[in-house]
Amino acid sequence: MVIKIDKRDRAQLFRDRLIAGMTQANMTQSALARRAGVDRSTLSQLLKDTGARLPNAQLVAECAAGLGVSADWLLGLSDRPEQAVDLVAAAISMTEAPRAMVDDQIFAWHQEAAGYKIRHVPAALPDMLKTKDMLRWEYAPSVGKTIEQAIGASSDRLDWMRGARSDYEMAIPLSELDTFARAEGYYAGLSVGLRKAQLEQFRDLHTQLYPSLRLHLYDQRQLYSAPVTIFGPLLAVIYIGRNYLVFRDTERVTAITAHFDQLVRAASVSQRDLAAYFDRLITRVT
Repeated sequence: MVIKIDKRDRAQLFRDRLIAGMTQANMTQSALARRAGVDRSTLSQLLKDTGARLPNAQLVAECAAGLGVSADWLLGLSDRPEQAVDLVAAAISMTEAPRAMVDDQIFAWHQEAAGYKIRHVPAALPDMLKTKDMLRWEYAPSVGKTIEQAIGASSDRLDWMRGARSDYEMAIPLSELDTFARAEGYYAGLSVGLRKAQLEQFRDLHTQLYPSLRLHLYDQRQLYSAPVTIFGPLLAVIYIGRNYLVFRDTERVTAITAHFDQLVRAASVSQRDLAAYFDRLITRVT
């Protein structure tokens, strides 16, 4: 909502912020006048004026550029002094996503969001719910930290969840679990014992940790999702392979949260039927 300000008040606010900007930049009137391309006397008169006079748009823009702030901030249209390019850079960033499961950045985001609900759509099956044998099979070809460190990182996140610092909701495609149970595609070569133990772990952890942990199984043919994690209202992270695309602005975090909520509504298996679903899936493992 735009709040209207009297012209005289806006002019005074402009002068106050211009002075604040010069102080922050450790810049004199003469230096700013040179950067803005105006006479020092013009700038001095503008600052001494107590009336409703505002400079033209060109001078406002030049002063803003000279101080490294936004013109909107100088005019009282924004409370953020950063220029638009800096606001965008702060709202959206790209972070490296190493193949190795041990990712200090991911755990740092978990810690930052302590106490908030964390919503997660994994790239395949959720790492923090995997058995040790599954982690050894999956990350043996990886470079970087050792498999034992990867197992330790998974345990750390599971302990974090057990400590109820955050509630977790995870949305997993039914097709991913079915492919895993049949040892097809990505999971080709997995032994019967490993697959059964992993499905039992999913079932048992959900039973033990519910409602702090909720698994939502949805039909990917009806609704698709890229791998994404939403850390409360703070940030949303989309996994794109070699990198994470990180959003911190409220509008995008809210939009991605709404997408996750659609996955929850599209879930094909109710929370009370999850154990029975995994039992049926385990009996099909051969």
